[in-house]
Amino acid sequence: MKVALVHYWLVGMRGGEKVLEALCELFPEADLFTHVVDRASLSPTLARHRIFETSIARLPFAKRWYQKYLALMPRALEEIDLRGYDLVISSESGPAKGIIPQPGALHVCYCHSPMRYAWDMYHDYQERSGWLTRLLSGPLLHKLRLWDVLSAARVDQFVANSAFVASRIRKYYRREAIVIHPPVDVDRFALSFVDEGYYLWLGQLVPYKRLDLAIETFRKSGRVLRVIGNGSEAKTHCSHLPANITWLGKVDNSEIERQLAGCRALVFPGVEDFGIVPLEAMACGKPVVAFAGGGALETVVDGQTGVLFEAQSVESFDKALTKLEALLPSLDRQSIRNHALKFSKERFKQEFLHLLSKG
Repeated sequence: MKVALVHYWLVGMRGGEKVLEALCELFPEADLFTHVVDRASLSPTLARHRIFETSIARLPFAKRWYQKYLALMPRALEEIDLRGYDLVISSESGPAKGIIPQPGALHVCYCHSPMRYAWDMYHDYQERSGWLTRLLSGPLLHKLRLWDVLSAARVDQFVANSAFVASRIRKYYRREAIVIHPPVDVDRFALSFVDEGYYLWLGQLVPYKRLDLAIETFRKSGRVLRVIGNGSEAKTHCSHLPANITWLGKVDNSEIERQLAGCRALVFPGVEDFGIVPLEAMACGKPVVAFAGGGALETVVDGQTGVLFEAQSVESFDKALTKLEALLPSLDRQSIRNHALKFSKERFKQEFLHLLSKG
């Protein structure tokens, strides 16, 4: 069986690329297709495969400006020649599923999320954009939404990374999706009973992850918070922090592991499609304080592996932190880790192969 894996772009190793990496391990002879690739950022597993770029890669400064060429990506996908491939797996978050498979080929789309900037977060992105971007992106995204819905008909089976994403696939594409949670590298983390007294916020500094809410909540209570990550919100939120909050910036994997091992708990106040970071914390035996929305509802067990709070407000978040501190003596760290182990890479592979075996 000849297999093609289609991924939106390969410029780093984040959650979507970890899913692709697991698919590459399942199909070691598969060919990869993507709009643009930065080979220096690839893991050895991905780098071993033949990788073909779309016409987007030939445009000026494509490795840095690829998102500016969004309007050209639908046609670039349709130009990919997939003759001879029996199985096509598209990895969708940016445009990827719009390829044209052969009539006899099976096309499975693993959807991390329908494009946020085109659908449910469209008005949020527009609100934060300058007037020129709003003027140009409005008509573009209108056409992209039409193409996105039409291209959903080219998919034989949708797979969602969470029930939350499956509900959005149902809403925007009117298609049902099977849920297979993404692989989490739980073996990378060791069980830790250390509590150095600080809470940890970890992720990309972008608005929907709600670092602003974490800062205000910890500013009010005086609890110690450490922040790891970089992104567009760094200058806005990390330049004038109170003494009890420390921004560590972007750190390497070994430092992330050390900070998770030493924290009291991870805080997760945003709404994520799934959210791998809470499970990485739980793999260390650390509880998670998370907003009760999105993928956190599928990973955090309230009162057992952490605490969920109902409103994205300082008051609700602070009450959840107080509740966690009362629960800490009764929490079983090994049980928290055992819960995270249910989301392993091997489990992902088994579930994905089982799906394919059904046709």
